[in-house]
Amino acid sequence: MGVGGKFWDLLRPYGRQEGCDYLRDKRVAVDLSFWIIQHETAVKGLALNPHLRLTFFRTINLFSKYGAYPVFVVDGTPSPLKSQTRISRFYRSSGIDTSSSTSLLQEGLVSVERNKLFSEWVTECVELLKLMGIPVLKAKGEAEALCAQLNSQGFVDACITPDSDAFLFGAYSVIKSIKPNSREPFECYHMSDIEAGLGLKRRHLIAISLLVGNDFDSGGILGIGLDKALRIVRLFSDDDILQRLEDIGKGFKPDVSGGIKSVDGEEESSSQMKRRLAHCSRCGHPGSKRTHFKSSCEHCTSDSGCTKKPLEFICDCSFCSKDRVFKEQKKTENWWSNVCGKIALGPDFPNRKIIQLYLSDSFTEGGSSMSWGTPDTEMLVDCMVFNLHWDPSYVRKMLLPMLSTIYLRERARNSNNTGNPLLCDQYEFHSIKCMKTRYGHKSFVMRWRKPIPTTGLTPEKPIVVCEDEVVEEKECVDDPLDGLNEPQVQDENGECFLLTDECLGLVQSAFPEETEHFLQAKKLRESKKKNVCKGGGSSSNSMGAQKSITDFYRSTKAAAAATPAQSIDVEGSSIASAEKKRQATSSSSSSFSKSVRRRLLFG
Repeated sequence: MGVGGKFWDLLRPYGRQEGCDYLRDKRVAVDLSFWIIQHETAVKGLALNPHLRLTFFRTINLFSKYGAYPVFVVDGTPSPLKSQTRISRFYRSSGIDTSSSTSLLQEGLVSVERNKLFSEWVTECVELLKLMGIPVLKAKGEAEALCAQLNSQGFVDACITPDSDAFLFGAYSVIKSIKPNSREPFECYHMSDIEAGLGLKRRHLIAISLLVGNDFDSGGILGIGLDKALRIVRLFSDDDILQRLEDIGKGFKPDVSGGIKSVDGEEESSSQMKRRLAHCSRCGHPGSKRTHFKSSCEHCTSDSGCTKKPLEFICDCSFCSKDRVFKEQKKTENWWSNVCGKIALGPDFPNRKIIQLYLSDSFTEGGSSMSWGTPDTEMLVDCMVFNLHWDPSYVRKMLLPMLSTIYLRERARNSNNTGNPLLCDQYEFHSIKCMKTRYGHKSFVMRWRKPIPTTGLTPEKPIVVCEDEVVEEKECVDDPLDGLNEPQVQDENGECFLLTDECLGLVQSAFPEETEHFLQAKKLRESKKKNVCKGGGSSSNSMGAQKSITDFYRSTKAAAAATPAQSIDVEGSSIASAEKKRQATSSSSSSFSKSVRRRLLFG
């Protein structure tokens, strides 16, 4: 939930939409609990163990496609304040009296832990992430608190959590949501933008949460919403706001100058009001109507008497101006007295335990580390086969983008390239096939080669694969939540190639010579294509003008008037050429079926 009162709507005008490269080579802390909840809500009933399936896909996507270094954070034992709030919220939704929630919690009749099924999901996801070599940290209390601490202390560059409490815990950069199938997949909020746009800092946000409610006090102050809370906190500086709220809670009314007056001791005297000056009822200017009849109004420009005042007329004389200022001050003072009275009625306001919890900087348990390792492929295969009933070759195939990213990073890190020359100890780099653009994001399509032995195997069914055709697996669907691009398989002259999408800069760092050769060849092809287009255009149309619609239909009628024999000859020649092309393609393609090729590559 985070801060109540539609707090995200207040921050939305100051959010940013960032592109695919925003997290490239950055560390990011992920609140695992919200991932599991989102996954369960998105594909509930459509897949087996959706929390494992989508955690697997989304982690690979975050690591390989977006080039981030994710750190996952799980909740620890929740604070008694949050447990009590959660139980009270459940009681209210069930129509039960909330007065007994505190006593039940203290007597141990109600558990402060999450439900058993959700805890099992978290444990299974943590085991999966550790097999993938991703670090997992356990918080002492709230996961978003530890994410914020890692961000504020510089251990990570951003947090991925939809909980607005992260800003109150000290986060600087929060990614609220990820939309993978878009040009700008990240919805980001930065504390610097919030400070510049709203003029609010961290303690201001804490004060707003105390007034409108939060995860540790869902009630807040009765009768104070987000707009009124925003107006209150803007009256004081970030250093004074919490102390001023404490003074109000004790029955005092601070003014904006910093002085403190008693709420009940101040009373305005009406004797200070001056007698209202007479104003003309026709023109509205100072002076009575009779006076203006005898001697014309000095403010009216008409010679025939006073002009009738418009409906929205406002007198700008000194008395009326002072009267308006006095009324506005009186209105503000009445509003402020009313607000202070409501706050003073709140029990134990503000709760110092909540303030200390937000301002604390110790949210992690000892023994945690942030180191990224290499995935344990065989254990991962066994885990996914057991839990999701996937084919082992499919698991290895879907894991390949993560392994190729690790391989390219290690090769780019070692300038002398003394590491393992093979990807997964069996695939060698062959070439860069092309440059691909998806949702405005450019990447290289790389070819990885693994020769297939042709002895001892009986093909199930001959298959014809064209040169640029991509063989797709039936198990892979376009996931609307994650948009994971599965590696493609291409057959060519008896060899199989794996095609993976890789980051331009990463490939250039890992294979600088090959990248330079590809870019030069691409530039040369483009220049030749331009020259051919220019030459073809001049030869086909010497007059340099477009063919008119009359000439177009005349040529169409002439083609339609061709003899049947000529038509048969043309049709037969086209069929013969298509047959020759099919036979040539079939002879140069592999005769192995899709399932055999996949077992050979990933088995």
